[in-house]
Amino acid sequence: MRIRLLAVGTRMPGWVSEGVEEYRKRLPRDFALEVEEIAPGQRGKNSDTARAVALEAKRIRERLRGDELTVALEVDGKNWSTERLAREAETWRHEGRDVVLLVGGPDGLAPELSATADRRWSLSPLTLPHPLVRVIVAEQLYRAWTLMVGHPYHR
Repeated sequence: MRIRLLAVGTRMPGWVSEGVEEYRKRLPRDFALEVEEIAPGQRGKNSDTARAVALEAKRIRERLRGDELTVALEVDGKNWSTERLAREAETWRHEGRDVVLLVGGPDGLAPELSATADRRWSLSPLTLPHPLVRVIVAEQLYRAWTLMVGHPYHR
């Protein structure tokens, strides 16, 4: 099973790349995490936010493969404990499907993109900075995997 994290935003700080890579390298090949950056829509003083979000959605849709289970990460999605994430991931593995996790830009995912997702997951009711979301997702996927295989990391 492959897990792709499609995240709006480019040129992340070094600590983000290092943090994500730390957990990526710990994961086995059959539970691999790939991160793909999506260029954000243009924002500025006189820009149209709806247009930027629509462009980001178009760029995300161009990267979707169609056969993957789609999980939109959103503040108003379902709150999953680590144990719940591990159960979800175990189900994904048994179904034999790859998974794509979607992280929107500063204004979130386009509503129509969110509506077509198979699942909607909230990491927290807090608004988290998008770079930090990447590290949290990578760590939680690693933690979920350790639960699945009985590794003592999750205590």
